[in-house]
Amino acid sequence: MDLNLEKVVELERRKERILQMGGVARVEAQHKAGKLTARERIGELFDHGSFHELDSLVKHRCALFGMDEVEIPADAVVTGFGKVDGGTVYIAAQDYTVFGGTYGEMHGKKFCKVIDMAYNARVPFIQMIDSGGARLQEGQDSSEWYALLFRRHTLYNGVIPQISLLMGHCGGGAAYGPALTDFIIMVEGTSFMYMGGTSFC
Repeated sequence: MDLNLEKVVELERRKERILQMGGVARVEAQHKAGKLTARERIGELFDHGSFHELDSLVKHRCALFGMDEVEIPADAVVTGFGKVDGGTVYIAAQDYTVFGGTYGEMHGKKFCKVIDMAYNARVPFIQMIDSGGARLQEGQDSSEWYALLFRRHTLYNGVIPQISLLMGHCGGGAAYGPALTDFIIMVEGTSFMYMGGTSFC
């Protein structure tokens, strides 16, 4: 087989694995819990065929605690832009089927990139939260990118609408970030927010 063709075939296989996110068993568990995956949620929200995903091939670079052997499709967050009722919206949607939707360095970079794009375009930003919080295996790299996202929430306040949809688990930083946005919408029965010793359901 031609070397270039091999690369194309491998890329297609990788993209297919990424689209499956956490895999059949974890997606089924998500559905049994009454929740959708990130891409399913995006499909319900955006005008049909209008969503454009960004950075789906991003890979984490953590090698601690055996993480060099772990694949995290799309680094557990789907980001991109599209139309909602005809208007442009940017989004970051965490997927709990992939490593508990945890927030790592590349996950945070994707979040920050897409909220920056929303700011530059002066259009709304939506974050769909379904996350166990910081990816502890990545240590300070995870915390740094949480801080950089929180800074953006603050700087862009009053400039663009920022909307948080709490769709499932919202632990630690996954609860702090939404508190800095304009609107917080929680899904009854499936969203749980844990913030500084206080929990909300």
